[in-house]
Amino acid sequence: MSGHPTAYERHAPDPRLVAESLAGSEQAVFWLDDVGAAPAYDPLTAATRADLTVVGGGYLGLWAAVHAKRRDPGRRVVLLEAQTVGWAASGRNGGFCEASLTHGEENGRSRWPEEYDVLERLGADNLDAFEADVRDLGLACEWERTGTLSVAVEDHQLAWLAGSPHVLDAAGVRGEIDSPLFLGGALEPDTTALVHPARLALGLARAAADLGVEVHEHSAVTGLRREDGVVEVATDRAVVTSDHVVLATGVFPALLRRNRLMTVPVYDYVLVTEPLSAEQRASIGWAGRQGLGDLANQFHYARLTADDRVLWGGYDAVYPAGGGLHVRHEDRPESHARLASHFLATFPQLEGVRFTHRWAGAIDTSTRFAAFYGTTHGGRVAHAAGFTGLGVGATRWAAEVLLDLLSGQPTERTELRMVRERPLPFPPEPLASAGINLTRWSLDRADHREGRRNGFLRALDRAGLGFDS
Repeated sequence: MSGHPTAYERHAPDPRLVAESLAGSEQAVFWLDDVGAAPAYDPLTAATRADLTVVGGGYLGLWAAVHAKRRDPGRRVVLLEAQTVGWAASGRNGGFCEASLTHGEENGRSRWPEEYDVLERLGADNLDAFEADVRDLGLACEWERTGTLSVAVEDHQLAWLAGSPHVLDAAGVRGEIDSPLFLGGALEPDTTALVHPARLALGLARAAADLGVEVHEHSAVTGLRREDGVVEVATDRAVVTSDHVVLATGVFPALLRRNRLMTVPVYDYVLVTEPLSAEQRASIGWAGRQGLGDLANQFHYARLTADDRVLWGGYDAVYPAGGGLHVRHEDRPESHARLASHFLATFPQLEGVRFTHRWAGAIDTSTRFAAFYGTTHGGRVAHAAGFTGLGVGATRWAAEVLLDLLSGQPTERTELRMVRERPLPFPPEPLASAGINLTRWSLDRADHREGRRNGFLRALDRAGLGFDS
């Protein structure tokens, strides 16, 4: 890439150190390894009747089931998961639970300026309610309300901090987390919590079952059909006849034809280190345990785990040719090596630390960076998707939206333009691959040219389209 090398490239470590750091790593999700054997839920094997059927055992589906039973304890709720609870995005993300429902203030204000203040309030209320649910439902998910530290690693990024709360100079930011690359930063102390993603998913499943939800794993839904005022939800073994349905399948191919171009799968790559020693931890500070992110277009995110490992992810955002989901996309040596190199450039004092886990997960990306909502089948089926990497907190709120939509009664949530309008779809293949790869190239080019966006990116900005790294 022509232009100026980035800070991570200017300070790149010896490739041998990168190779050594990855040598003992396992291709496995740390969070799922950490929980060990999880409770199993029997597959659906016989036809049944439900008031509400939830399709998908990730965060959105689990929250929908929990909220539904809290609203009406007598409602019969069945949840169907194709594999196991939390195995996909909900068990392998970074564990950042953010207040924002709009993928940040800039995105929210640009798309829904007249209602952004309401969306910001609803997002803050949702995060507070999430924290209360962690307590009230007994969700042992290692909740930490630490906030986030956004850091500039290039001179031109310092201007982007203007107007942020709690702006820090280089000395201030290094007093929080010590890296020679950090030139300044902004601390947001109350808008983000950290969670253990897999423990959150399993805790929600346990809470749902305790409330009376009938959870079935290994029960992939193959189709929906409206019949005589109800919806038949078919699996390969049985059918659930239901008054209402919530579709919470995330990145996986939509059961609704109208949604099949509304999201694309984007693979995000992650590393986790071995637990840091006391001396290693002291060398980087991080006493506040904040979530960490840089300000580049192709950004990194990082955090500490409960046992003082460093999770380090982001940068590469890979759309596989043709847009298909496959386990082979999860092991991408060049992406994991690039992450390891950038980690050692950021924290040279951690030379010698080894990574124990490397993995990837697919993000359900929409053109507006935030979830979209809708109903079909005469208002009996509600759906949401497109959280674009910020679903840990937003799915709790989205589940409430879907139940509101199914109730048929307008609420503050359902009257929002954000909820009522659908984003533009992605083009079909091969145009999607061409456009997304051109966007990724352009974002990388901007990072090498002091943030200057080329004509293609500016055109996407004007059209309200995007592709997030």
